[in-house]
Amino acid sequence: MPYKSRIESAELLTLKSLNTRMNLPNKDKQHYFNLKKGYEGELIFDSLTEKLKCECIILNDLLLKVNNSMFQIDSLIIISETIYFFELKNYEGDYYYQSDRLYKENKTEIINPLIQLSRSEALLRQLLQNLEFNLRVDASVVFINPKFTLYQTPLDNPFIFPTQVKRYLQKLNTTPTKLNGKHKVLADKLISMHIEDSPFKHVKSYEYDELQKGITCEKCNSFSIYVEGRKCACKECGHEELVAVAVMRSVNEFKLLFPNLKITTNVIHEWCKVVKSKKRIRRILEKNFKIVGVHQWSFYE
Repeated sequence: MPYKSRIESAELLTLKSLNTRMNLPNKDKQHYFNLKKGYEGELIFDSLTEKLKCECIILNDLLLKVNNSMFQIDSLIIISETIYFFELKNYEGDYYYQSDRLYKENKTEIINPLIQLSRSEALLRQLLQNLEFNLRVDASVVFINPKFTLYQTPLDNPFIFPTQVKRYLQKLNTTPTKLNGKHKVLADKLISMHIEDSPFKHVKSYEYDELQKGITCEKCNSFSIYVEGRKCACKECGHEELVAVAVMRSVNEFKLLFPNLKITTNVIHEWCKVVKSKKRIRRILEKNFKIVGVHQWSFYE
């Protein structure tokens, strides 16, 4: 089990919701798909590192700051005297490497991931030095997608290709390693320094009235939800969910999208749409939140 697990970022969750509830501009839609694809690739890598049997500490998805410079670590594994640091890429298709530059098959240049890796590696070393931890850093770019091919890459580049990932991790698994208290101290320190709210969000501005209202299906994201007794059911895929659970899922989505708006019975009744009874909405909110104020000025928090 990872010592720090990976979760979907607020930016990804926001874009996911907006993509369902409005027509995103193509630029924002593409950004959402890129984030989604990247996250899916990270989960694939996580599923492999979770199988490691050696003594190690796995930290996923860290956003850190050192000397006023921020950097992100997709995955980090502490083994004995070495920190293995991975930059994960879920690229798909044919690419080629030429003069330290990376190109898609159609000759479109993309940012060489080694640039980001080199910067993050240098900042991680600085951070470790500041924290007085003398551990070696081994940094690599992992291309996780099995449909990815990179031509003409120099052999000395720190790239791990899809066909090499399992073999690389198996090698780590056989590395003689013994963790002690200092490793846990370092892991706890890095987690405590993790910046939850990323300043690098790229989400278009939006208004409440722009978004389609209603409870979406937990499985297929459809708005084809109807209420039958204590359950919500989807006409598209047949998935069922307790009304109270579906309402709270929608409330959490509302809180994510509109953190500055008050949660009231009227607002959530309009937001959920398919639950016709305001009394039912009120009961669910009262069970899960603290009520503040009285009568028409009351809200939940």
